[in-house]
Amino acid sequence: MSQQTIHLHIEGMTCAACVARVERALKRVPGVQEAIVNLATESATVQAAPGAVPVERLLEAVEMAGYTAQPITAETPAPLPSQRTEQELQTARRRLFVSLVLTLPVFVFSMAVHHPSYTLKLLQLALTTPVQFVIGAPFYIKAWHALRARSANMETLIVLGTSAAYFYSVVATFWMGGAVYYETAAVIITLITFGRYLEARAKGRARQAIERLMRLAPQEATRIRDGEEERVPVSAVQVGDLLRVRSGEAIPVDGEVLDGFATVDESMLTGESVPVEKRVGDSVAAGTINTDGVLVIRAQRVGADTMLAQIVRAVEKAQEAKAPVQRLADAVAAVFVPIVLVIALGTFVVWLLVLKAGFTTAMIHAVGVLVIACPCALGLATPTAVLVGTGRGAELGVLVKDAETLERARQVDTVVLDKTGTLTLGKPQVHHLETWNGMPEEDLLRLCASAEVGSTHPFGQAVVQLARQQGISLSAANGFRAIPGGGVIAEVEGRRLVVGSARLLGEEGIAIHPQAQQRIRTLQSQGYTTVLAAIDGEAAGAFALRDELHPTAREAVAQLHALRMEVWMVTGDQRVVAEAIAEEAGIPSERVRAEVSPQGKADAIATLQAQRHKVAFVGDGINDAPALAQADVGIAMGEGTDVALESADIALLGSDLRGVVTALKLSHATVRTIRQNLFFAFVYNVLGIPLAAMGYLSPMLAALAMSLSSVSVVTNALRLRRAV
Repeated sequence: MSQQTIHLHIEGMTCAACVARVERALKRVPGVQEAIVNLATESATVQAAPGAVPVERLLEAVEMAGYTAQPITAETPAPLPSQRTEQELQTARRRLFVSLVLTLPVFVFSMAVHHPSYTLKLLQLALTTPVQFVIGAPFYIKAWHALRARSANMETLIVLGTSAAYFYSVVATFWMGGAVYYETAAVIITLITFGRYLEARAKGRARQAIERLMRLAPQEATRIRDGEEERVPVSAVQVGDLLRVRSGEAIPVDGEVLDGFATVDESMLTGESVPVEKRVGDSVAAGTINTDGVLVIRAQRVGADTMLAQIVRAVEKAQEAKAPVQRLADAVAAVFVPIVLVIALGTFVVWLLVLKAGFTTAMIHAVGVLVIACPCALGLATPTAVLVGTGRGAELGVLVKDAETLERARQVDTVVLDKTGTLTLGKPQVHHLETWNGMPEEDLLRLCASAEVGSTHPFGQAVVQLARQQGISLSAANGFRAIPGGGVIAEVEGRRLVVGSARLLGEEGIAIHPQAQQRIRTLQSQGYTTVLAAIDGEAAGAFALRDELHPTAREAVAQLHALRMEVWMVTGDQRVVAEAIAEEAGIPSERVRAEVSPQGKADAIATLQAQRHKVAFVGDGINDAPALAQADVGIAMGEGTDVALESADIALLGSDLRGVVTALKLSHATVRTIRQNLFFAFVYNVLGIPLAAMGYLSPMLAALAMSLSSVSVVTNALRLRRAV
């Protein structure tokens, strides 16, 4: 069943209770199937049947809950993180400055004069009132919206606590006499404002990774029209346009090199620092930097279709998703504020009626309970860690599908590696060609290469490349069929070609005579992979190919072993070749499965899972779909622009196998940070509320602790930027 996904930017949320209320409001809209709200990214993702829910109805529901929302589309994107952060910081700075100027004298008066005169009380009232009702206005507004929605949030606690202190002091000033607590109300609001300022700064740093990705693409491009150059906005570039990219410029769109030679820095996309040479026929990606040389490229993917745009969307999608562990925090947050209100009321009653401490003391302790309770830390604990972790991953060329993937990856104890394009460079070359039926080598190469033109497998591409290098003209292939893990079957020049493995030839009923079988074994013992060719039902020859081990593969396998991972290799290649590569990479021969089909790879993973292993499979995405789906965590490797982001749980944009180690380390670090944050948020409230209820924490200390709790959670998440 198809679904419509609607993205909203939400403003005004401050705590987990806000998230719960917005989610409830959205889920109540008829037609909405699911709604996920993220505090750290200030976003909502709504799933509904196509056309069943007008966006205006969703916006209205959010506004009725007390917040503002705007749809996120290609035409109306969400504000850049830096724009949101700067707006938040400017507002917080102004409010903090005014609040400090007014609160400082009130605090000094209360500390210096224990029995203030009537005039001094009036002065404190005059200074505190604008803090309470101007600086504190947003608290009152949000608390009112929550009340209208028959709910409660963090602002409810702040308003009740500060209002109790303020209005008690007003009554004491004009009618009762005795002590006043204006400084309590003013200092609480000032400290919370200060905490919001620090939180906005910390959240801004947490959002930097996604913004750096957004800013990679240039704003303008040099387009060539009728031999003339013109500078145009990148948004005006269309597929097929010719663009010139000079040294030092960022490549504006995905395209193919038509002319020139250059070295291109792809580190911002793949995480690999060594510049890559680009020549005619090579692909280039938007956002990468031409470090040397001049290129003329033809635009192939522009705007939202570029690899850079796909990466940004993938990171945003991961950051919007909720980790399973967050469900516990959400469940607690949904009932947290009402429970705190009950505890505060109980504190007041016990101090007043049981302990006979008097109205003032009972009120102050109840205010402490209201102020110290902080659902905000609960709401930020998981999403900020996911925000920073996935952003850091993107900087390193590791794209994580969602927060749940991070939790599954942390449990992995076994890594299964494909061979071609994963352990090896994925660029095999034909080293030798021989024929068995007297056919000239050039004719055999022409027929086989013509049959392989439609193949995406590296072995098939190597055969085609050899023919083109020798200047051989290829013929059209009819009835082309690619056999996953086997080879290809096609009709070329009226002759039936079967090109692939010995198993495929056997399945087609084609016999291989003993001398040819001996020759195949000899080639394989020398480390060659053999691709066999049959013409019209008769074995005609063989190609001997070799794919070199990736320079970093042995180091990556050693690092995986250091992480106490079992490392296996599962490949469709011949056993002799597979074991030679495995030995070179440092993988024991007993952990090698060779000559298996794509489904056989999935079966091998299922066998490991039946032995209670948590398995990650790493492949290049070619014929690996069953294995990627079967694994607990599927990891797809690719050469930057060629990787299919939808094919796996984790996508590595580079070809360096050490990216697998990075992904696993990142998952461990992110989940560890999430648990630290949740532990701190729960322990803070579990310890802080009883201490305030027992009178060990004054309302001002409670306000300071509450403000710092949120900041500490975000700051702890920021450590992930240096964890991997």
